[in-house]
This record gives sequence, C-alpha cells and structure tokens, in this order.
Amino acid sequence: MSQDRQAILYGLGAVALWSTVATAFKVALAWMSPLELMWLAALVSWVLMGGLVVKQGNIATALRTGWKTAAWAGLMNPVAYYLVLFAAYDRLPGQEAMALNYTWALAMAFLAVPLLGQRLTRMDVMAGLVAYAGVWVIATRGSVFDVSFADPFGVVMALASTLLWALYWLLNARDPRPPLVGQWQNFSVGLPVLTVLLLLGPGVQWHGWPAFGAGIYVGLFEMGVAFILWQLAVHKVSRTAKVSNLIFLSPPVSLMLLFLVVGEPILPSTLIGLVLILLGLGLQQRQQLN
Repeated sequence: MSQDRQAILYGLGAVALWSTVATAFKVALAWMSPLELMWLAALVSWVLMGGLVVKQGNIATALRTGWKTAAWAGLMNPVAYYLVLFAAYDRLPGQEAMALNYTWALAMAFLAVPLLGQRLTRMDVMAGLVAYAGVWVIATRGSVFDVSFADPFGVVMALASTLLWALYWLLNARDPRPPLVGQWQNFSVGLPVLTVLLLLGPGVQWHGWPAFGAGIYVGLFEMGVAFILWQLAVHKVSRTAKVSNLIFLSPPVSLMLLFLVVGEPILPSTLIGLVLILLGLGLQQRQQLN
C-alpha cells in the first residue's frame, strides 16, 4: 500500500471519529458540567498519550526537555480551549456549536497577519466574508436582519474557541517538540490545573455509567486517537492538501448523528449557515492548492 493511500486511510479514520464528537459532547454534557467532562476526558487522554510516549521510548526526552513551552501551551490546550468549547456545547444545540467551530481555519488566516506578518489576499477576505455570513445566519437562527441572538453567550464561546485553537497552533508553529510528546506534556500541565478547578468548583461526583462512558469516549477518541491518526496522515502524505480536504466529510455525518442519537431537529438556519461556512473554507483551500 502506498504512503498516500495509508495517509488517506488514517485521515478518514480521524475524520470519522471527529464526526462523532459533537454527539458525544452533548450526551456527556446532559449529565456533567463542562469542567467535569474536561477533567475526565483530559485524564483519559493523558494516560493514553503517556503510554504511547513510553512505548515509543521517548519518555526520558519528554521528562527532560520541552517544559517551558508546555507551561503556557498546556494552559491554552487543553485547559482554555476545551473549557470554552464545552461551555459553547453546553449552551447551544450541538449542530450550531459544531458549525461555528469550523471557522477556526479562517480565524487562523486572519490572526496570522499580526502574529506572523503574513498578508491577507482578496481570496482570504472573500472566504472570510462568506464563512462569517454563515456564522451570522446560525447565530440569529435565520433572522438575519434581527440583531438579537438566541444565545449570545453561547455564540461568543463558540467563536472564542476558534480563536483560541487558531492562536494555539500559530504560536506552536515553531514548536520543536515531537507532536505526541508535546501533547502529553501539555496535558501534564493542564490536568493539575483542571483538578484544582474541579475541586474548587463542583467537585468529583458520580453521574452514572452513561456519563462516565461518554467522558472516556471524548478523551480516548476526540483528544487521543483522532489526534494520533491525523498526525500519521499528515506525516505520511506527499501533499497536505490530499488529506486536509477530508475534513469536509465530517459536518454532514455530525448532523446526522446529532439527529439520530441526540434527537436534535436540524434547523434550516444551521444547514444554510454550514453551507456558507464550508464554501468559505473551500475558497480558502482552493487558494492554497493554487
């Protein structure tokens, strides 16, 4: 099997898992607070990644170097990013939080201007206008001329999560750490912070096996296995664009699962807004290919 074919299979595996996470978030948050879910998922992911770091023989390096970067990176991801993201999912329908979260790639393009000195092209501006028009449709639930939002705080949280995620990756663009080692170190920093926040807040509570299982699923697959599969895909493929386009397969599957499992009726405003967001992302991808 060729390297590119392996990469596409890894990429499809990651996208398949990412397609389930909006549903997993909503199922878990039906029982747990965002902080409780974050702590459990981070613990599971930290154990998984730590085991893989040990298996690869990188634990000595991981314990010795890279902690200056991890000290701030771990506060951004997992702590800040996922707490804000889960707060958005806790307040908004899963379909809306999921769709708004897809604008992170556009947020990255705009943040790269002040942070990396890059220039915006006309296509960047056009892609942003189209995608954020979709955000407006979703935020107003179709009442685009009515400047009142169904849940303004939830929308702000969803958009803030895209800024945090984009900022995290831009600041890590020159991170010399191996990806898996870096993630494990970040979670090693973030988990104690989350533990303190949990003990000061709701505390450790038992919400039943379904909630526990959903939290494990989020940590194992959204934060752990999907990340590993995507890193393998990007590492093996000859051109990143061959796998980056796979992410467009995820939203339709996510919507279907939210409808079938969670029972969310799919709002027309979500469909229209998501089409505009994906169109904006497509314009951005086309520019990168050219």
